[in-house]
Amino acid sequence: MNDIRVDIDPALLTHHVERLGELGELPGGGMARLQYDSSWAEAQDLVATWMREAGLRVRRDAVGNVFGRLPGTDDSRTILTGSHIDTVPEGGKYDGALGVLAGLAALRALAARDERPRISLEVVSLCEEESSRFQANFFGSRAMLGLVGQEEPRTLKDADGVTMAEAMVAVGLDPAAVATAKRDDVAAFVELHIEQGKVLESAGVDVGVVEVITGLIWEQVVVTGRQDHAGGTPMDDRLDAVQAAAEITAEITRHVAGADGAGRVTFGRWDVRPGWPSIVPGEVVLSMDLRHTDPADLRKRATEAREIAAAVAARRGVEVTFERLKDETPTRMDPRLRQALADAAAVCGATSMGLPSGAGHDSQLMGEHVPAAMLFVPSVEGRSHCKEEFTRPEDCVRGATVLATALHRLAY
Repeated sequence: MNDIRVDIDPALLTHHVERLGELGELPGGGMARLQYDSSWAEAQDLVATWMREAGLRVRRDAVGNVFGRLPGTDDSRTILTGSHIDTVPEGGKYDGALGVLAGLAALRALAARDERPRISLEVVSLCEEESSRFQANFFGSRAMLGLVGQEEPRTLKDADGVTMAEAMVAVGLDPAAVATAKRDDVAAFVELHIEQGKVLESAGVDVGVVEVITGLIWEQVVVTGRQDHAGGTPMDDRLDAVQAAAEITAEITRHVAGADGAGRVTFGRWDVRPGWPSIVPGEVVLSMDLRHTDPADLRKRATEAREIAAAVAARRGVEVTFERLKDETPTRMDPRLRQALADAAAVCGATSMGLPSGAGHDSQLMGEHVPAAMLFVPSVEGRSHCKEEFTRPEDCVRGATVLATALHRLAY
């Protein structure tokens, strides 16, 4: 058994986290580093510089993924680690970015050793995961897997009407070349990430080895009532879209919460139309984010949500429609890679536990095509996707050390 522990440079990792967190930082706190914006471009350039300083071979593909490679004696295949560089609006500086920087720290430490891996190792800073600017849905991972359509960059638009193709050209990328990002040499993908929950913190456990990543369904829900005068229309003669939407979402939420402990539902975006104080709302467009770790239960909850909405709409005399925007099945992580992470944690003197991921990750998509695994480090109070997101430096360092040790076990 390979019981070698690989330590990383703690001061450098902490510096990298803080420095990268300045790119896209908002005046009131939090981050907004969106795919192909100026802070994203600056961040990818900075990560590429750090990769070169670590002695890695650096390249950038057609969609803007940045890779740092440590060649092995067999350079025809690679074990890939890393995560995404983009953030949600008003997000934190650890989500995604820590996985990139921990992977970089791990490969820097391995490159400094007086031995060559038998299989190449690579760290990637993926161009996109969050769908924050474009509904791109794991664009970086999909491009590597050959799952991006040639016309997709021309059809996807952000909130300002800018197409992804236009945004790519602005940062020096050729949208016509997306197909060249496809790779066939990835033997495994190992991703470090913050937990974005408080299971580890509550249990007092150092790291988590993910067993399954939740499935996710995004729906756009449109509730259509009747626009009327707020003063002239009696309460019992209204077809108020907001009140109907509120009842629909409350009933779906109660149902999902009562069905079992694994389901999650969130209605995070509401657009009330026409959105004026003196007008009874005629339409509401809202989002539904539905998650479950069991594929059959995920489908069942989605069907039940539509049935609940239809019943409320009929009772209130309004119309409701659903349009599916995302549909991602739960993905189980590779048992061999999970064991390598657990063994590495033990070698590093870190406690570990298996747990599900309630959030979606690049490992979810990658795991449908190549062996994949995830390592979680604690999130303070479970906070994420907010400016309060924080992982203690010692937890970042411990996680990166476990990752480096696991990669040594897998590649040497």
